[in-house]
Amino acid sequence: MSDRPRVVSFGECMLELSRQADGSARLAFGGDTLNTALYMARLGDDVAYATALGPDPWSDELRAAWRAEGIDLGLALTDPDRVPGLYAIRTDDAGERTFTYWRETSAARNFFALEASAAAVAAMKRADLLYLSGITLSLFDAAGRARIHDIARAVRARDGKVAFDPNYRPRNWPSHIAARDAVTAFMPLVDWALPTFEDEQALMGDATPGDTIARWRAAGASLVVVKQGPDGALASDGGPGRLIATSPIQPVDTTGAGDSFNAACLHALIAGVNIDGAVQAGHALAREVIQSRGAIIPIARMPGPAHRHAPVSPAAKTRQWISATKPEGHTTSFPDPTQ
Repeated sequence: MSDRPRVVSFGECMLELSRQADGSARLAFGGDTLNTALYMARLGDDVAYATALGPDPWSDELRAAWRAEGIDLGLALTDPDRVPGLYAIRTDDAGERTFTYWRETSAARNFFALEASAAAVAAMKRADLLYLSGITLSLFDAAGRARIHDIARAVRARDGKVAFDPNYRPRNWPSHIAARDAVTAFMPLVDWALPTFEDEQALMGDATPGDTIARWRAAGASLVVVKQGPDGALASDGGPGRLIATSPIQPVDTTGAGDSFNAACLHALIAGVNIDGAVQAGHALAREVIQSRGAIIPIARMPGPAHRHAPVSPAAKTRQWISATKPEGHTTSFPDPTQ
């Protein structure tokens, strides 16, 4: 058995078109939960990605790329009649991006209807850490979201953790009320909440990041990190929120910033790093990501010694990462996956 906690990230990956400096378009792939899964795999975590792809050559290329990154494909199902979604990114002079999507009939949306989903769901329930987002919830109808609730309850019943980023994208939902109701219903099943304040303002009407902390804590989250871009992150693991600053930098492309932050933060937390160190690790990776175009940076741009291609063991990588993030003081507990 692995000596690392088992992470399952659940959602949708799409083909990604991003405009380059010379005006050409680069074909890559991305999706919020896939981005987080990939970065966690690079950091040395045991990660499976739960989704559905098609039987087409593009899906085959996605599988090959994920396999090369160290992601377990055992929960990546095949829909014989559908293909992945597609999105295109445009960035302005300040590095902010807008998206155009073609995803209404993507394979991932049909996950629970596939014959293989029963076995996949059973495996997902055995995760030590289940990670998903509001975009994951938006893929499914009420019956599908009920299945997700059931998975989350099963993970928590085994003393696993559920981590969630609301990642509110209005165009993914039939209405603002539908999105708010779906996220609100899922909140009591979340242990570690990783919202972005701008999203929480739009979705829940929060006036301050402190309001976001208080609402998530009231719902039962034991740890809340409210991302605020260049203004840092407000974090709480029981007491009042405290601001953990970052060093602002002019972004080239902010695509994947929050996803990569979540990856490094979660990696540190399950390694036993305290909340301050985990947030600092998130800041460090996000700073690198926003200096490249697209959601996934080259492996050589990964910060710190702890990435998958370094010639050290997983245990050594975890120790290096903990050292780099200075985990003094209280640490967040996590279940021993060998028990």
